Amino acid sequence: MLKLPRTIRLDPSDTFVFERAAEPGEWAVSGAFVFWNMDLETLNQKQRVALRSGFLGIGSLGWSTLAIVTEATEAERQLMIERLAAQLMEKFGAPDADAARLAAEEEIAFAASLCEHPPQTLLAVQRSVENGEVRERFRTLKPRQAAADADRLHAHASAFTFHEVEGEAEPAEEVDLLGLIRTDRKTGDRT
Repeated sequence: MLKLPRTIRLDPSDTFVFERAAEPGEWAVSGAFVFWNMDLETLNQKQRVALRSGFLGIGSLGWSTLAIVTEATEAERQLMIERLAAQLMEKFGAPDADAARLAAEEEIAFAASLCEHPPQTLLAVQRSVENGEVRERFRTLKPRQAAADADRLHAHASAFTFHEVEGEAEPAEEVDLLGLIRTDRKTGDRT
């Protein structure tokens, strides 16, 4: 069985940090090719976030912070190639259908090479510009081992636990998230 990446959204942050967020479950590629002929100095903040840490959903051409290793069929891989080739023709100016298909095949093959991990492994990308070239580094986040004595709902221990402490006053800490959003909208920059 083939394994290919799909976009995944663990929280709504992608909808805030990218100009266009990928829909959860889209087939994905690295997407670095989007930036190859761009003047990187002219990118706005959301484009810079996509450059630094986004996977490209091939259906929407939206961005996702994470991708997940997913089993796929050969028919699904072929559909990915056809969809990406069409996007390369329509949105990126590929010179002809053969060139677009060849580029799509290469992108999908590279995406598959990132998925040499068990299904459900999360993938993250970190891009940087070094000596005028875009460099990519990929990380994996694997599910933790289930706790032996836990039920199915609680099989994976939390990263944090909360305990009530009697007799100690807790510090008063309040954050006005709506106020922060309103402030950011006034400045025109929501990151």
